[in-house]
Amino acid sequence: MSNPDVARAVLAELETGGVAFDAAEPDHARRLLNLDRAAAEVLYLLVRAAHRTEVLEIGTSNGFSTIWLAMALNEPAEKGHLITIERMRSKQVAAMENVRRAGLEAVVEFRLGDAIDVVRTLDGPIDCVFFDADRIGAHHQLEALLPKLAADCLLIADNAQSHAAELHAYFEMLAARADFQSTMLPVGKGLHVAHRRAASVGDRPGQMPHRPPQQDDHPDQSHPVRG
Repeated sequence: MSNPDVARAVLAELETGGVAFDAAEPDHARRLLNLDRAAAEVLYLLVRAAHRTEVLEIGTSNGFSTIWLAMALNEPAEKGHLITIERMRSKQVAAMENVRRAGLEAVVEFRLGDAIDVVRTLDGPIDCVFFDADRIGAHHQLEALLPKLAADCLLIADNAQSHAAELHAYFEMLAARADFQSTMLPVGKGLHVAHRRAASVGDRPGQMPHRPPQQDDHPDQSHPVRG
């Protein structure tokens, strides 16, 4: 079993190093764009509290959010399994080393490639998906995943407030389904959380409690893989 203190020390290093790296890197595609610490802690708690065991992460980057997810899945009584997808080999190599240093490599399975292509090869059931990559294509990824999701699956998407316009199709797809309930958590850049429940007679589509906020004052038109 990994040492939580070691994993958190690696996370602290990645958090500081990621901010410095992104500030100095002019190529947006190469930036690490790590999850905000507050959002990472909420992600960790959601996965732990919901007793998830088969998790998919779309967007590994250097493994910052991967380690948070792996820690949540590494409880001795209910050890889980994480598949994480990355399309840039250099980022995946860095993530594999960071996960190894955190002592969590036994929990994580790395996949390299375009997310939608990898998703189509996966088996189910998957009981939690963390979307943190191609925001505009997230609804296509969800469409491919739907037959592979567990009955009570949990879906979490980052950048739900900072890049709401890019995630609009994803929001609308979930809102149109009676078997999902969704909400927005105003933490970090915004976490959109959806949970699938058994539909009952008279159910209306699972609309979010409020309209997604508009994109921030500094829109980012690229769609990098994030971690």
